[in-house]
Amino acid sequence: MLLYWILLPIIWVLAHIVFRIQVIGRENLKAVRDGRAYVIAPNHIANLDPVLIAITVFDWKRLRILAKEELFKNPLAGWFLRCMGAVSIERGKGDTVTLEKITNECKNGTGVMIFPEGTRTKTGKLGMIKSGAFVIAAAAGADMLPVRIIYGTKDGRLHLFCKVRIVFGEAIPAADLQIKDPSHKIAELRRMKNRLKDELEALLKANAFDVQQAETAAAPAAETAKPAAEKPTEQPAEAKPTAAAQPAEMPALPEAADAGPQDA
Repeated sequence: MLLYWILLPIIWVLAHIVFRIQVIGRENLKAVRDGRAYVIAPNHIANLDPVLIAITVFDWKRLRILAKEELFKNPLAGWFLRCMGAVSIERGKGDTVTLEKITNECKNGTGVMIFPEGTRTKTGKLGMIKSGAFVIAAAAGADMLPVRIIYGTKDGRLHLFCKVRIVFGEAIPAADLQIKDPSHKIAELRRMKNRLKDELEALLKANAFDVQQAETAAAPAAETAKPAAEKPTEQPAEAKPTAAAQPAEMPALPEAADAGPQDA
């Protein structure tokens, strides 16, 4: 914990030198930091996403961050991540011990950050929402705070010295994250995922940089600007043969001729 208190201010200064960071909706963050359980659910584009959010939250009570086990293989990176409150989890292996530990900490008022997509997106756009964040939020009785990280670049990805917007949306209440009917668990999880996805997309739409809004507007314009296909030249109509020249129609075959042998 001592190293966390030393590292956090240093990283805050360095990050604000390297990137131009703007925070929007900080009041939504303050609303959930009143001692109750809360889960931060951001989109995930770059490896630095959790660090940028951690210094934005800037809580002396260390934020817990669920991170994939592969990030801890490098000793230096693993040491740094642990200092910042990251906890490794084995993806796809049912790591119930870690999930139970994180859930208990969340119940006691420790903020937990989980990337609902489960991994980074290569395009900078929102990926498929998974169930992990909802499982922990429901078990801890926690509110869920949607967070959209927006990088001010044409491709929407992190570049050195770029502008960064971290947007906190309004929290989804804990009551809305409870599965009330176990027989409809899949349908209710789908509803929760769609709600979070809609919230994250709305945060992007309302807070995108000008360069991204221009790119979005240009996409449909490019489709409508496609040249219309050239009309084929009309071929001269062929002269219809006279009645005398038309061949006689073939007589229709009787239906019995097409019938095969009947089963006995």
